[in-house]
Amino acid sequence: MCGRYTLAAGPEYISEYFGLESPLPDFQPSYNISPGGDVPVIWQAPADGRACSMMHWGLIPHWAKEPSTKYRMINAKAETLDERPAYRSAFRHRRCLIPASGFYEWKAEPNGKQPYYIQPANAELFAFAGLWEYWEGNHTINSCTIITIPANRSIAAIHDRMPGLIARQHFSTWLDPNFNETPALQALLLPDENIDVKIHPVSKTVNNPATDNPELIEPVPATLS
Repeated sequence: MCGRYTLAAGPEYISEYFGLESPLPDFQPSYNISPGGDVPVIWQAPADGRACSMMHWGLIPHWAKEPSTKYRMINAKAETLDERPAYRSAFRHRRCLIPASGFYEWKAEPNGKQPYYIQPANAELFAFAGLWEYWEGNHTINSCTIITIPANRSIAAIHDRMPGLIARQHFSTWLDPNFNETPALQALLLPDENIDVKIHPVSKTVNNPATDNPELIEPVPATLS
């Protein structure tokens, strides 16, 4: 599961990293992005190129009669994307990337669940694999979900799943709405043992979604957090 993450990179860096062809929407850097809010999402229109839009984190299927909270799915398992009705169409035509500076996971320890922060060791961004969907009623809601995969060896010591991470050389393939070869897409969602990450325990203050400051990602002794 991926339930909290950070995005502290500047708009110019994000634009360059993802090869955007239009300006970024206004958004504030955050060290505690939580489900239910709007997040920056990279997607590609068939004719208009690669863009970034704010979307609701918690996918709402286009066929839902109303945008009920029961449909707001924050994560989607990679193994069943082509089977579940809520994800099937989006997996084929509406894939996206969700930029992140890092993410949190919780490990069960003797003193309770300990949060850990996981970030790229090379100071680049993570590109979470995601799906986006639209819902139309008396207004339109664009929503997204983060795809999760079995954890690689580095992260498995903390949690058994992790966000699917798309490498830069595969951005175009993943985002192409006209490319729908399931085996090739599923191959991009396999755990990568070569991803270099830094992992450290952080304060349990991050458990409160209302708390948002740079101190949340600072290392702490696990037994004193």
